[in-house]
Parts: sequence; structure tokens; C-alpha cells
Amino acid sequence: MTLADYAEFSNYAVASGTVVLALAFLAHLGELLFVRQEAVEPVAAAAGSGAPGTVAVAPPEDDDVPPRSAVLSRVGVALTVVATGLLVAGVVTRALASQRVPWGNMYEFGLTGVSIALVVYLVLVRITSVQWIAPLVTGFGLAILGLAWSAYVPAGPLVPALHSYWLVIHVAAVMIAGALFLVGASASLLYLLKERAENRGAVGPILRRVPTIAAMDRLAYRTHAVGFVLWTFGALIAGPIWAHYAWGRYWGWDPKEVWAFVTWVVYAGYLHARATAGWKGRRAAVIALLGFATFLFSYYGVNIFVPGLHSYAK
Repeated sequence: MTLADYAEFSNYAVASGTVVLALAFLAHLGELLFVRQEAVEPVAAAAGSGAPGTVAVAPPEDDDVPPRSAVLSRVGVALTVVATGLLVAGVVTRALASQRVPWGNMYEFGLTGVSIALVVYLVLVRITSVQWIAPLVTGFGLAILGLAWSAYVPAGPLVPALHSYWLVIHVAAVMIAGALFLVGASASLLYLLKERAENRGAVGPILRRVPTIAAMDRLAYRTHAVGFVLWTFGALIAGPIWAHYAWGRYWGWDPKEVWAFVTWVVYAGYLHARATAGWKGRRAAVIALLGFATFLFSYYGVNIFVPGLHSYAK
């Protein structure tokens, strides 16, 4: 295959992966709708069975037939696996087409970042059964892919500042950290929603499917703790070393550097507050979501709205 063939295959693979991920997102939305419907049907049947002059007859149940929500859940996960495979194929062939690591601009950052996030999510599904965050992960992935497509550029060589093996180390660590921050933010958001519903005494069927708020709080803490270590290494150690090789200084308060540091401070505050002041639950979840917002701004907002030395990544 020629370089042009690899580039064309990459575009087709990414487009196909985006469509399949959209189908996975719709499957998980359908799963939520059936969860609500399956919770209402027994109540309606119980109410109807009390009509005068009638004898309630329970419908036959087949234990071998799973509920429709469970079927859609498995379909959604299977589609996510297919979408991830297609996106990873798109990343690999993009690398072959450009003959370099595929994260030299916003299109490649988005594509590779979503691919890594989906891989991390699927690994966690296998290990800890976190498919209850599937609508958030697949929906977020679609949004990032949409931003990536809007910034599409053809495959080509890197600008001179990016020619360093520190590019691989720096960006890979940051992207894996971002994937873990996404999982932690999803758990934190669902924590806030379920806690509020429990306080009001109105936990619906959808929120009853997610784990206890204590379990979500633990998951958020563990993923943020690992992500923070990777972010520290990738953004504040490998990044400055790379900057020294590229620009002759370790730190220059470039907007991207400033917001990477702001993200580090927020997540450091999150972990410190939990460890020393016992901030768990709601307060910790709010700080975690604030940290994820600063991460997103560092990842995309700075490139789009704030000019600086990292503007080559557009």
C-alpha cells in the first residue's frame, strides 16, 4: 500500500468507527428507555390485577430470555468494541500514512485520545464492570470525534518543534491520564445525581442500576489517583524536558503550560482534600468535575481560543 492508500484507509476507518460509536450510544440510550419501561410494567400489572371480577394471572416467565435492557447493554458494549477496533485501525494507518506518531494536530489528538479512552473503558468493563457509565463515555467520545473532524487536516510531516521521542512519552502519558479523568468524571457526575435523588427519596429505575454512591466515590478516587500520577509525569515532567529540547527552556508560562499546571493544581487539591481533610462524596465530586473542565480547556480550549507556542497543534 502507498502512503495515500494508508491515508484513505484511515479516513474510512475513522468515519466507520464514528458511525458505529454513534450506534453504540443509541443502543445505550435505548437501554435506559427500556430500564424505565421494565420498571413501570410490573407496577401497571399489579394495579390492573386488582380490578373487581377479575382474577390476576401472572404472565409466564422464561428465565432464559434476558430483559430487553440487558440485550441492548450487551449490544452497546459489542458495538463499542467494534468502534474501538475501527478507530485504532484509523490511528495506526494514519501513523503509517504520515510516517510518524499520529498526534501532531487537533484532529489526531482527538482521534487518538478517544481511541485510548475507549480502550481504557473496555478494559475497566472487563475488570470492574463499569458499563453503567457507557452512555457518558460513548457520548463524550462522539463529541470529541466531532470536534476532531471539524479540525481535520491531511496526513503530513510534523513541524520541526515536534521531532523528538519526548513527543511520544509526553502525549501518550497525558492521553492515558485524560482517559482515566473521563472515567472518574463520569463516576463523579453519576454520584451527584444519585445522591441528590436519594436525598429526595426519588431514586428512579435508571439510577438504581448504577452502584452505590460509596462504590462510585471509590472508583472516582482510584481512577483520579492513577490519572494524576500520569498527568504529573506527562504534563509537568516529560513536557518541560521536551520544551527544553524544542525551545531551549523548561518552562515559559505558555498558555498550554499554564492550563496544564492549573489542571494539576485542581486534581492535587482533590487528592489532598480527600487524604487530609476527609473530603469525600459531594465536595470531592464537585472538585473532580472542576478538574475535568480545566483538563478539557487545556486539551482543546487553549488551542482554539488562546494563541501560543502550542498553536501548531491546531
